[in-house]
Amino acid sequence: MSSFDDRELLWLLAGVAALLLTATAAGQVLDRVVATPSGRETVDNVNARVRAWWVMSIAFAIAVASGGVGSVVLFAVISLLALREFVTLSPTGRIDHGALVWSFFLVTPLQYVLVGIHWYGFFSIMIPVYAFLFVTTRLVLAGETAHFLERAATIQWGLMTCVYCISYAPALLLLDIEGYEGENAKLLFFLVVVVQLSDVFQYVWGKLIGRHPIAPAISPKKTWEGFLGGIVCAVLLGTSLWWITPFNPWQAALMSLAITLMGFAGGLVMSAVKRDRGVKDYGSLLEGHGGILDRVDSLLFAAPVFFHLTRFFF
Repeated sequence: MSSFDDRELLWLLAGVAALLLTATAAGQVLDRVVATPSGRETVDNVNARVRAWWVMSIAFAIAVASGGVGSVVLFAVISLLALREFVTLSPTGRIDHGALVWSFFLVTPLQYVLVGIHWYGFFSIMIPVYAFLFVTTRLVLAGETAHFLERAATIQWGLMTCVYCISYAPALLLLDIEGYEGENAKLLFFLVVVVQLSDVFQYVWGKLIGRHPIAPAISPKKTWEGFLGGIVCAVLLGTSLWWITPFNPWQAALMSLAITLMGFAGGLVMSAVKRDRGVKDYGSLLEGHGGILDRVDSLLFAAPVFFHLTRFFF
């Protein structure tokens, strides 16, 4: 069944559009009434984020509604852009170009081909085992030993986070769940919505009542109040969406909790990488959001954990 024939999914996508329309209208109102410098800065930031969300939501809606191929292609493009941003900030040089070419033009496409043809046995080990061995060997053959461990670890880390971890999102479409056949696109919708809105809720609660930073040296805007408020709201949201998943309400709540906790961990870890490289954002592709990797950082840890929890228990 094509996802275009799934009325529930289409209604969900329509709901996201309605939410964005509401946010756009609210942003326009605030743009006219807020006059203080700090208030203007916040409103401009929020409106920029809403515009970026329109672009990302339309791309995601087209990919999900078009079925498995569209989703695989979308996340493959996301992985390539994210890997490019990661490598750009990393200590690699001309001597590493050979290994990087193989990483971009062989390893990344092959990973998504394996997802597309539902070859779980190879997809789940290709990068951690075979790409790990191949890329490292290619670096050795380049004949440069200076900073070898740092260079190799950088490329391996980029492939694991930007390609391997992200590929677990469209891989949800290959799961064979009894009584849920042909509806896996809604499982992908569930993951992305809970993860991304958890970030939004944490941002909002942090702005409203945030006082105590969790890791000030890494991400000073992440507070305990924002974290707890965002997690609770995201879990409630995920629980309310149980009917689009193979889970019952309490299972949806536990899955949402796992997703949000892993999403927070992924965002914090990738923030530490940015601090190490001395930058605020991974890129500037998305207005108000930084780069692609800034938007999918919470998906990095959440996607593989959600995939394996679902595969193991359902």
